Amino acid sequence: MNQILISEKLYITPELKRKKKMYKIDFFISVFLVCILFSYYIYAEYDKNKNEAVSKEILSNLTFEDNVVDDTTIKFSNNSIIVILNTEDPFEVNYLEPIEVEEVPENLEPSYNWKQTEKGTLYYVLATINIPAIDCTYPILNLSDEDAENAEKMEELLKISPCKFWGADPNEVGNFCIVGHNYRTNKFFSHVPELRIGDDIEITDMIRNGETVTYKVYDKYIVDPDDVSCTSQRTNGLKEITLITCTNDSTRRVIVKAREDI
Repeated sequence: MNQILISEKLYITPELKRKKKMYKIDFFISVFLVCILFSYYIYAEYDKNKNEAVSKEILSNLTFEDNVVDDTTIKFSNNSIIVILNTEDPFEVNYLEPIEVEEVPENLEPSYNWKQTEKGTLYYVLATINIPAIDCTYPILNLSDEDAENAEKMEELLKISPCKFWGADPNEVGNFCIVGHNYRTNKFFSHVPELRIGDDIEITDMIRNGETVTYKVYDKYIVDPDDVSCTSQRTNGLKEITLITCTNDSTRRVIVKAREDI
């Protein structure tokens, strides 16, 4: 019996004690990291839900004013910028509650019902989009001319709702390009990659006549992030829209093209 006990003690060397201690430390570190990652995920989802709620609030409060000025020029045609769709850090998201602008600056169209974020970014609702096949309905936001090429401000707006990226105004001849996040949930453009040829997309203009035009999807493909050929305005005199979002692995871009259903 004594020999057995002595033999067992001989196997518990200082090296084994050190390893046992390290295993305990590694275990507690692993548990701690899992808790941090889980908290990160919960926080990210909370921010996304809160910002989408802002988008839905904007949508529910929309009314079309019959006395808006009829302006047929193409707005913000210079906002061709590369928008980052897949590197959002939830810990940097500010709550983007819409704030009414009391005094509209002289260089802005007063009939556009301007709003601003907490950071002071000015924007307005250009149109609304409804895609019945994927139950997707959101306002489409737009920046002022002054901020049209500011990628940081565009990214701020994208956390609220899909935005105009480039091209013609809604329901005008040309290519109305709309960009939105793919959160791989039910939010924003997450289900746009699932659209099929022939699906309907309804665009309602909110700055001219309140007209709703139905477009049918005729093409869908994937491009590299720096490929903006889909924004071409060569439409042979037709009304078209282009939806832009990221792939589910966030490495490339999904492009959905639709043309007015005549």
